[in-house]
Amino acid sequence: MSDAKAPINKAFVFVLITVLLDMVGFGIIIPVLPQLIETVGHVDLAHAAVIGGWMAAAYSIAQFLFGPLMGNLSDRFGRRPLLLIAVFGLGVDFLMQALAPNLAWLFAGRVLAGICGASWIIANAFVADISAPEDRARLYGIMGAAFGLGFIIGPAIGGLLGTFGPRVPFYVAAAVSVVNLIFGWFILPETLAPQNRRPFEWSRANPFGAFRIFASYKGVLPMCLVLAMFFFFTSVYPALWPFWSKARFGWSEAMVGLTLAMFGVVMAGFQGGLSGGFVRWFGERKTVAIGLLCAAVAAFGYGVVWSLPLVFVLMFVHGPEGFVHPMLTALMSKNVPENAQGELQGGLSAIMNIAMMLGTVFYAQLFGYFMSESAPFQSPNVAFFVAGAGMVGALAVFLWLIGHEREA
Repeated sequence: MSDAKAPINKAFVFVLITVLLDMVGFGIIIPVLPQLIETVGHVDLAHAAVIGGWMAAAYSIAQFLFGPLMGNLSDRFGRRPLLLIAVFGLGVDFLMQALAPNLAWLFAGRVLAGICGASWIIANAFVADISAPEDRARLYGIMGAAFGLGFIIGPAIGGLLGTFGPRVPFYVAAAVSVVNLIFGWFILPETLAPQNRRPFEWSRANPFGAFRIFASYKGVLPMCLVLAMFFFFTSVYPALWPFWSKARFGWSEAMVGLTLAMFGVVMAGFQGGLSGGFVRWFGERKTVAIGLLCAAVAAFGYGVVWSLPLVFVLMFVHGPEGFVHPMLTALMSKNVPENAQGELQGGLSAIMNIAMMLGTVFYAQLFGYFMSESAPFQSPNVAFFVAGAGMVGALAVFLWLIGHEREA
């Protein structure tokens, strides 16, 4: 342990608050995004879903290309400056979308957010700096709870603000980012000690270089495959939830915000309150398997659900999905040296974003097709059946991998 690991509680609380504010700003915009695309692009809901998918893809491509760069820069210059840059970039994105006169502005804002959208990458590297390897699963779970809490507060506020117009939540989100930037500037500590920093290398700071380096860390690359499948198939939710809910139930922006807030409550409860217990009872590997199984059941459930109360019931079934990402991250971080934790998080960001990019485009196209008149039948639910089948596949791959580990 280095001296930088001494103020664990103080540094961790500061990072949690920074991540929370970041996710509040991000969550505010979700309920009104369909209406903003329809208004700016002069399109119907089905076409807005397709455009939303391509916007999400633009964001993911930018993160895929720049995530490893941000992670490697944080290994060289420290976590604090890179996290502040990420917060600043997201604030500029919100302002651009609030002022957007056309779809090109919306896309440009999403690209900028993707370039600077490394808050979770740097936050996870913060956790690695201030914790022992055996504590990281629990702390990553708490970090996931902060994300979930942001999705409690943000969408609820965004749904209510959306009643005043689709641009209002974006102005508020930009203001939240300013508050977050000021908070971080004066309060956020640096946790990467100078002796733990390493020289910056371009060969390691691109997503493809990160993939090559993963191969040198035992047990990391196979888990990356599971993580990629997980993010691809779960991208159905950020890609389609506001569009699906409007098409399936005719929910208002306020109701979309309420359901997302409820989902945030459930995820925060599972990740923050139960992740440590699940790890103690079952271990990290079995906890991942439980999460993947619940994710599959929930996805199939959303495909057949017919009422709001049942949606809320499914959210509790869905909750253990929140264990998957932090547990896989914790498993991989144990096999990576201390001076490459930022590189690991940047590489994982690249994997996450290319998977989500492909997934959001895929689901947006799938939704748009099965809502069009040319489809053999019209249904907003097909994507959830596909997601459920994909999660079954991810679970099968994970079980095969851990069985192979035991044999080795």
